[in-house]
Order: sequence, then C-alpha cells, then structure tokens
Amino acid sequence: MESTVRVAAVQAEPVWLDLAGSVEKTIALIGEAARGGAKLVAFGETFVPGYPWWIWLDSPAAGMAFVPRYAAGSMTRDGDEMRRIRRAAADNGVHVVLGFSERDGGSLYMAQAFISGTGELISVRRKLKPTHVERSVYGEGDGSDLQVHDTPLGRLGGLNCWEHFQPLTKYTMYSLGEEIHVASWPSFSVYRGAATALGPEVNTAASLVYAVEGQAFVLAACSVIGEAAHEVFCDTEAKRQLLRRGGGFARIFGPEGTPLAEPLAETEEGILYADLDPALIAIAKSAADPVGHYSRPDVFRLLINRNPAPRTVEAPADPAAATPKHPAEELSELLPG
Repeated sequence: MESTVRVAAVQAEPVWLDLAGSVEKTIALIGEAARGGAKLVAFGETFVPGYPWWIWLDSPAAGMAFVPRYAAGSMTRDGDEMRRIRRAAADNGVHVVLGFSERDGGSLYMAQAFISGTGELISVRRKLKPTHVERSVYGEGDGSDLQVHDTPLGRLGGLNCWEHFQPLTKYTMYSLGEEIHVASWPSFSVYRGAATALGPEVNTAASLVYAVEGQAFVLAACSVIGEAAHEVFCDTEAKRQLLRRGGGFARIFGPEGTPLAEPLAETEEGILYADLDPALIAIAKSAADPVGHYSRPDVFRLLINRNPAPRTVEAPADPAAATPKHPAEELSELLPG
C-alpha cells in the first residue's frame, strides 16, 4: 500500500435464491459504496444468491427440495450476470470482492470474485474446504485458490468463513504479503446460544485475530437474516428459532487490531466505511511478523502445493512419452529424506 484507501464492508440481506434480484442488489450496493467514497467494497459469503440455510435446519432429504432453485440461482464466472457486475465496478471505479455460489457444470463452489476498478475479473477463488454440512452442497477448491493480488490499492486477498480457523491456510496467505484482506461471512444466526462456535463472539474474534496475526487490514463483510429469509427457509416455529433474525456483524479491523468502523445493529442493513492508513502495517509488523523476523524456519516450515488439480488430464500424444506426475509424487520429491 502506498497511500490511504477508503474501503467498504457490506452488511445486508441477500435476495434469497434469486439470481436476477441478487445481481440487482449487488450492483446497487456497489454504487452506494462508490458514492460513499470507497475504492473497495466487500460482500459476505455466497451473497449471490444467499447462503443455503436449509442445510442447518432439516434433513438432507428435505433439503433436496431447495437444490434445483439454488443451482438455478448460482452464477457462472463468465456469464451475463458476472459481466453486469464487472460493468458496475468499472462504471463506479470500485474494486469488488463478491462472495457467490459458483456453478461449474453440475457442481457448485463457495467462491469469491476479485474484480478491479476497471471491471477486470482478476480471479475467482473457491473455498478450500466447505464446512460441515456445506459439503452436501459444495465442492472444494485447490491450492491455486490461495491468492493475493497486486492492485492499485495494495496487495489484496480473501477467505471465506471458517477458512479463518485453518492455521496453515492463514499462514500461507500471510506469506504472500497480504495487506488488505476480505473475510466473507454468512450471518451469525444459526443455533445462537446452543453452539458457541457458530455465534458472533467466536467468528468476529477470528476476523480480529487474522488482522493481528497477519498484520493486514481486515474487511469482515457479513450478511443479515430478515423476514425474507424466514419466508424462504422456515416453515415451522422450530426453524425460526434455529435461524435467528439479524446475525449481521460486519467489522473492519486495522493490522494491530484497532476497530476502524462503528458497527451497525445486527438486524440493520448498511455499509461500514473506513480509511486504511498503510503506516499501521509497518507499526504492526515491527512488533511481530510471523512470516518474517518473528518466524523460526529452522524449526517450522510450511510445504504448499499451489498447483491446480484438474479433474481430467490429457494423455500425451506420443504413448511413449512420460505421463504427468501425480501431485503427491511431486510433493514427495520436495520433502527431505
């Protein structure tokens, strides 16, 4: 980062399972953030077309009723909907990190799109390991999804939800020189009071710890549960009790842990703004840089396979040619001994 950057973290309710409505709301929020002076706007996990809350509320068999609608509401990275969002970013001169359900063939992935202020689709990454019952809906990413991008705003990266509880994933991101991090969360609504790890205290702490450990600015974007969500997902009182209204806990943290934006009420939709001063990164790293002077590479080192893992690999034209090595073979050659 070379200069102060104004950023925005969205706290809003998705347009549940509605691709066209989701795109319209996303474009409107991009415009609102730009009018607020932001040069970067961050959205929550799977904001398009909303998080699949049925997976936490009923049996897998009952949840199948949602599958066709959710698949139809999921977005491709190269479709018309993405092009409209990219155009909105360009028209407003705003970088966008958008959480969306990505449809690729017959599979869905929990994705984050990185879009530049000129409308370029810098990249799309996928959540490395969907959490718990999320695996009944989504596939996994691979090592190529550990990405930090050079942008005019600074070195920009992002992770989804409980990826912020994976120590090796976080350490990899820190090692890539991340300066601005987007933490995309769903709402903190399910099982409130019954499962602490799913609640706002732990998850907000995860965003804060990421900022302090990685000495990066963290934009923790978070969605909201409103009456519209209850109408879609909750056909019984028991489900309404499990999926609590509100759950919006968007935050922006500095690299030494300072809260940089006044939080909204958890039921309120809106945008948090903050001005990021790069001097804070230097101050934070002078105390403890876990991938620099505060590391012990003689004791601990992390081996990363950042190669893509395609589902199919073409055989060589010449049958006598050597076949590609399996990633496990490549890794074993790198390991000592």
